[in-house]
Amino acid sequence: MPRIPGVPTARASRLLRLVYRFTRRRYGAVPEPITVVAHHPRLLLASGVHELLVERAARVLPRNVAELAVYRTAVRLNCSWCIDFGTMLQKHAGLDIDRLKHIDDYADSPLFTRQERLALAYADAMTDTPVGVTDEQVTELEGEFGRDGLVELTYLVALENSRGRMNSALGITDQGFTSGDACRVPVPSDRQTVTEVSA
Repeated sequence: MPRIPGVPTARASRLLRLVYRFTRRRYGAVPEPITVVAHHPRLLLASGVHELLVERAARVLPRNVAELAVYRTAVRLNCSWCIDFGTMLQKHAGLDIDRLKHIDDYADSPLFTRQERLALAYADAMTDTPVGVTDEQVTELEGEFGRDGLVELTYLVALENSRGRMNSALGITDQGFTSGDACRVPVPSDRQTVTEVSA
């Protein structure tokens, strides 16, 4: 249970019901962070538009590199919701999710390519407190992905830091997006029951 309950469908505005319907169709269930942020409708709308724009704009990096860097950031922040959701996204993209079990060993593992290892190390350095990015890392990443690719990678890791820290602060934990044939996601109801929605 999050530290504050999500907005129940029964008390949702017409616009919020549309948001819930859209996300349910897209992901198989309504993600709990959306139901919690729904307490502030303007921020929900702003963040939703932002997420869709970032998704459309972030097309420079190879998908595997971008997804792994975001996933690694979630792991470093110990955001179980982000880890669960990120695993689902990689699975739906046809990426190898079995190797995610070895993400902590990426530096020496043959399961990860050179490009992936560079991005993963950068995600680690960006997520450190204080940030531990070096000039050498930036130069190497720019050489590998170009300046636009470097900016995209930086933006995606920074965005995941924001998501993960917010979810952790509000007590939002994994929702079961990778639990099998169905997603067990607490879509708020007046009784706060857990509903099962086919993925």
